[in-house]
Amino acid sequence: MYIEQAQKNLSDWWRYLIGIFIVFFFWQIIGAIPYVIAIFNKVGLEGLASLEDPDKMFTILEDSSLTFFYLMLMFVIGLAGLFFTTKFLHNQTITNLTTSRSKIDWKRVVFAFFTWGILSVSMTGLDIFYFRPDEYLYNFDLDKFLILAALAIILVPLQTSFEEYFFRGYMMQGLGNIFKNRLLPLVFTSLAFGLLHIANPEVGKLGYFIMIFYIGTGFFLGIITLMDEGLELALGFHAANNLFIALLVTADWTAFQTDSIFKATSEPTYIGWNEFIANPWVISEIAIPVFVIFPLLIFIYSKKYNWSNWSDKLTGKVNSLPVSEEDVWDKR
Repeated sequence: MYIEQAQKNLSDWWRYLIGIFIVFFFWQIIGAIPYVIAIFNKVGLEGLASLEDPDKMFTILEDSSLTFFYLMLMFVIGLAGLFFTTKFLHNQTITNLTTSRSKIDWKRVVFAFFTWGILSVSMTGLDIFYFRPDEYLYNFDLDKFLILAALAIILVPLQTSFEEYFFRGYMMQGLGNIFKNRLLPLVFTSLAFGLLHIANPEVGKLGYFIMIFYIGTGFFLGIITLMDEGLELALGFHAANNLFIALLVTADWTAFQTDSIFKATSEPTYIGWNEFIANPWVISEIAIPVFVIFPLLIFIYSKKYNWSNWSDKLTGKVNSLPVSEEDVWDKR
């Protein structure tokens, strides 16, 4: 019912096409203006024009928390644009975009947040203190960390919410109702979510095999959204993932360079086809989360929330809801 319930609103295909352009305009154009102005004030027009390496955009302000704020602000403005679009173009409520339940189940959000938060912090801690202690530097500065924590706790859940509402919410519902099936929106939104990260500095440093993780994460989030008939679990997981990454570990070659507690000091190993053919296990750090940890989480969620009808929910048809005179009147 999660996909079908969008039919209760104005769900014509052309509305979704226009809506995507509106959201991108808010996110990538209006959202980028404050950051561009800040960079312009720092280096001037000539400095901005002579910037050859796009990755230097992340360090040009010389204040990681300020850069972090401007990057997060883009997603906050994108989220505002998305809610504006659903309200005025589709006559759709936030609850209807979020879940098939009568109201948003915040217990689900909290459960997913703390489940992944505890697991990810534990795995990161093992890596720092047991497996590779020589590859991390204690980077804690109380004043800088408190600023980061304040910004991250407020802004990161909004950033991750934008991605969930846009990909697993708006696009999932739109594509599902346009093409009348569930598999296509699952595949499309997962690939689109992964490709969204292709410009991240990590891809240049680690190679395109890292896309297995990004696309795999997209599939994981899409599966739990369809099986649970709502975004709550995806919202909680994604917020925990990005928040603890921002607070715990940073590196000079990542998209999020923050005043976190630890800093990874080792140079990452680039993984290309030659490296993979020579040693397939070289991608184990990428593959284990996607093919071991995420399926384990899906199993836990499925048992807790009694999921069933897997085939229908993931690959089945999207049925048209019966239209009553009351429904037609509500859409006006």
